[in-house]
Amino acid sequence: MTSDLDGRTALVTGGAGGIGLACVRALAAAGAKVHVVDIDERRTEAAAAEVGGWAHVADLTDPSSVAGLPAEVDILVNNAGIQHVAPLEDFPPEVFTRIQTLMVTAPFLLVRHTLPAMYARGWGRIVNMSSVHGLRASAYKSAYVAAKHGLEGLSKVAALEGAEHGVTSNCVNPGYVRTPLVDGQIDAQAAEHDIPREDVVSEVLLKRAAIKKLIEPEDVASLVVWLCSPHAGHVTGASVPLDGGWTAA
Repeated sequence: MTSDLDGRTALVTGGAGGIGLACVRALAAAGAKVHVVDIDERRTEAAAAEVGGWAHVADLTDPSSVAGLPAEVDILVNNAGIQHVAPLEDFPPEVFTRIQTLMVTAPFLLVRHTLPAMYARGWGRIVNMSSVHGLRASAYKSAYVAAKHGLEGLSKVAALEGAEHGVTSNCVNPGYVRTPLVDGQIDAQAAEHDIPREDVVSEVLLKRAAIKKLIEPEDVASLVVWLCSPHAGHVTGASVPLDGGWTAA
């Protein structure tokens, strides 16, 4: 446990589970007070209560929900996301639009919402939870890949504009993390290929990765905390892979 973030306030979207919850816990352990934003009321309130933070139930696929969230924060972690897998010719347009709204428009609106207070204080940290799919493409994930590539561009613009105000903006690019979202993909692939779940992990999801292990949410959260710390003040506009060598192959 460190105190690098004592006195800082963070807002984490998708903070009630998976990577988001790990970030909530790690930021709180580093001294920050945390606003937990998620669509699941029960889990959002439980996560906030666990760390002594604040719960905000919001559906970020509705852009108007952003106006009701706190603007006076030092750290913004844009983490909320969903996945849908289908060939382009079968991909539902309404699902494509929903994913862009949640994973590009909502982060843009939240950056826009929180930047004035960061600028006024001369300090801020924006961490955008991207993916290896923000750097590379995979078949059947058109909406997710498009959204993560869009988030990468948004993050870099925020880095350029925020630099003179003491605000950094970076992307974290995990490979396959042990989360409910990935568990669902494993189950689907196991059923489709009629193979055991462990074979899906090693032979399908991690086929191109050097390290044949799923990443733990806590490992991603540790990188997020470091990017928010005083030690990372010169890291901005970056995309930091945490992927077991997936993008090196």
